[in-house]
Amino acid sequence: MRRLLAVLITGLLPLALHPGLLMSQDTEARPRARDLGLEVGVFPVGPHNAITDVEGVRVGQVTIREGQDVRTGVTAILQHPGNVFLEKVPGAVVRGNGFGKLVGVTQIRELGEMETPILLTCTLCVWKAADAMVEWMLEREGMERVGSINPVVGETNDGGLSDIRSRPIRPEHVRRALESAREGPVEEGSVGAGTGTRAFGWKGGIGTSSRVLPTALGGYTVGVLVQSNFGGILTMGGAPVGKELDRYAFQRYVEGGGPREEGPGPEEEPWGTGIPDARGGSIMMVVATDAPLTSRNLERLGRRALLGLARTGSSGSNGSGDYVLAFSTSPQVRRTSSRGPRSIQDLPNDRMSGLFQATIEATEEAIYNSLLKATTVTGRDGRRAEALPVPETVEILRRYGVIR
Repeated sequence: MRRLLAVLITGLLPLALHPGLLMSQDTEARPRARDLGLEVGVFPVGPHNAITDVEGVRVGQVTIREGQDVRTGVTAILQHPGNVFLEKVPGAVVRGNGFGKLVGVTQIRELGEMETPILLTCTLCVWKAADAMVEWMLEREGMERVGSINPVVGETNDGGLSDIRSRPIRPEHVRRALESAREGPVEEGSVGAGTGTRAFGWKGGIGTSSRVLPTALGGYTVGVLVQSNFGGILTMGGAPVGKELDRYAFQRYVEGGGPREEGPGPEEEPWGTGIPDARGGSIMMVVATDAPLTSRNLERLGRRALLGLARTGSSGSNGSGDYVLAFSTSPQVRRTSSRGPRSIQDLPNDRMSGLFQATIEATEEAIYNSLLKATTVTGRDGRRAEALPVPETVEILRRYGVIR
């Protein structure tokens, strides 16, 4: 809080702060991108600038901080207020780089639909989270005769800050995330599945953003939520923030240090350097829209999230699991148990370009929000992931003309 007040006094932050600024359960309130004057793209944001601006979408999160060594959590995204198994939504999966453990991917690709909420958690917890969600869904009304469920669970590896081998996710954590899911503002930063993550050598986490298309382009909403835990060379609005802050991937090679004969290998960075691991990390990106899209065009939409990711400075390195899950909430494209033919609305291909642009913009801004809202976290073995320094970042953005 003291840092934020100091920044406000010196005029580095605008006085009209976003209502979500003080939502964090951490003691140090931090800004979102737009609080700094960093407005990405051309389309307006929704009322909460969050994935929940897509009507019916809800988010629930459980943050797990146990002792000195567990810093992890669960983030749940529910596609609509009903039972997703009984009213399935069209969905798609896009793989930017496949170094990851995404549960449920083959059936989504085969059938083009999602039949459970989406869970995000830590790498070695995906199967425990999937099992807990299946148990929770089997207990729902109307599920008495169900004998097969395809749970959708994504992950990133938070093993640097959390004792990932203890696999600390328990059924009650998953249930609480699912049952606490709400519309409205979404908490960001070091919360939920982003509690122990890092990005670009700084503390990463949960971030979200939305875009609303003009009426002439359909008036549809696109919302994105990310779990950022990856490396690269941080770029914000075109400004080389990572290089200016002297923290970027491959830094010791560029600056002449090179690999050592003993110790970390040619793509490894020791924890204490603060330099982003050149091997990468991972990011999960969830794209929601109320536009009536089938799985084919949802896959096309998901590919554009990768363009938003690239704008932030990620290269999709070898060890990075970069995935996009995209779905439509439109009632006109939901799948029910009816066995007969059905009529659906399907947005034509030549109406997709606005949605593509909206997805790129919302993804880029969601990643910035995941960094800016994240607070410094100390975890396993006393390791510390520092929050992106706001005053220094603001100064860089001003110097490069990104903000005024």
